[in-house]
Amino acid sequence: MSTKYKATIGMEIHVELKTKSKMFSGAPNHLGMEDRPNVSIDSVTTAQPGSLPVPNRQAIEFVQKAGLALNCEIARKSKFDRKNYFYPDLPKGYQISQFDMPLCGLGKIQIGEREIGITRIHMEEDTGKSTHPTGANYTLVDLNRAGVPLMELVTEPDIETGEEARLFCQKIQQVFRYLDIADADMERGQMRCEVNISLHKEGEDKLSGQKVEIKNLNSFKVVEKSIDYEIKRQAKALDAGETIVQETRGWDDNKGKTVSQRKKENADDYRYFPEPDIPPMIFTDEYIEELRRSLPELPHQKEKRFKEEYNLSDENCSVITADKDTAGFFENVVSELLDKKKSGEMKADEKKAIKLAANYLVGELQGIMSKENHKITDIKISAENFAELMGIIADGTINSSAAQTVLREMYFGNDDDPSHIIETKNLAQVSDTGELEKSVQSVLEANQPSVDDYKAGKENAIKYLMGQVMKETGGKANPQMVMEILKEKLN
Repeated sequence: MSTKYKATIGMEIHVELKTKSKMFSGAPNHLGMEDRPNVSIDSVTTAQPGSLPVPNRQAIEFVQKAGLALNCEIARKSKFDRKNYFYPDLPKGYQISQFDMPLCGLGKIQIGEREIGITRIHMEEDTGKSTHPTGANYTLVDLNRAGVPLMELVTEPDIETGEEARLFCQKIQQVFRYLDIADADMERGQMRCEVNISLHKEGEDKLSGQKVEIKNLNSFKVVEKSIDYEIKRQAKALDAGETIVQETRGWDDNKGKTVSQRKKENADDYRYFPEPDIPPMIFTDEYIEELRRSLPELPHQKEKRFKEEYNLSDENCSVITADKDTAGFFENVVSELLDKKKSGEMKADEKKAIKLAANYLVGELQGIMSKENHKITDIKISAENFAELMGIIADGTINSSAAQTVLREMYFGNDDDPSHIIETKNLAQVSDTGELEKSVQSVLEANQPSVDDYKAGKENAIKYLMGQVMKETGGKANPQMVMEILKEKLN
């Protein structure tokens, strides 16, 4: 991209809420509906004559909770509107949405060192799904998704790069999952992102460029890649003296580029007007405060607390709190470690054991989970047994090599008690001074050239000797004690 241009990016994020029923009817709203078409429908979903919409209170509360979590202004008066357009999967010929009186107004969220403004969050119903069978000259319509509560979040034009847009989407997903209002799984279409992007020259009004929309982005990676491509495309066109056309584009993953889809509609094209079948909604200050008190601890709050309470590194805090279930698992492990210290089962300092648990969770355990494509909720290891293993390591009963063996046995077995695994596999660390001195002496006598190298100033030779001792003891020797004995005998 030419350095004389800067990007202005705003986003629209649609998220399906996980309520028990649909937005304006009692038809079930649940996962798995995509496997069997048209099983979660009723007279409202299919727009039968005389059917009337009844708003889902839980969905409205979910949107307001999202607004509170994202520092938004919560409207005391709001209403629904009809948004008119025709698609085969929109039975009524209009969508019930919100136009000029959304549930949530201006808000903000911190992404790194920058603050991204939120324009509004409003509530609407999702559409059905059209499918086009290969080789067929017809379209099939599945209305399972029609009427599912759909929350739309619109940002201010504050985002500047593809990476920043990706981080914003990831943070939004994290907040919604902590609130337990949505799974927001992009691969399953539960969270869909759209980007509005324009370029302007350095020093010009950031809104002076012609806006292009990129629709239906279905992964964080695609959000970043599509923006990066579009910035380059528009910059190249501007450098060639071309005019950027206001249009809707899509992402072609096979070609790695955005492609033109259609001319962009304006708000006037939708002919918004107030929904006559649903009266305006009034919310009291007491109601809003009650909702605020019901909010759980949010990711940034939990991250701050973990740093202060457990003295964890920034990286460990960020990784652990990125997922609500992982953070919960870690807190259960901490609780178990504190109990073990209190009962005397663990001799090591609890702060040391907690930091050890964070390191193993972020390092060894997450490493195995990543290879196996598992989430923390998929694994068999209990917080109790993971804490027991951490206490054993902290007490010096086994070394790091043995610890990894035990962890893998727990992971791929049936979450066996770590003490039982250590006993069965004879993995307990050798810390008996007499035994270690015999092993060290044997290694020194068998490796005189390395002894001579060390005495000649080649300090790396001691690492080789250490390795030989570990090999002779089957990896069970206490490495700190071995190093002390080696230095004593060599100096």
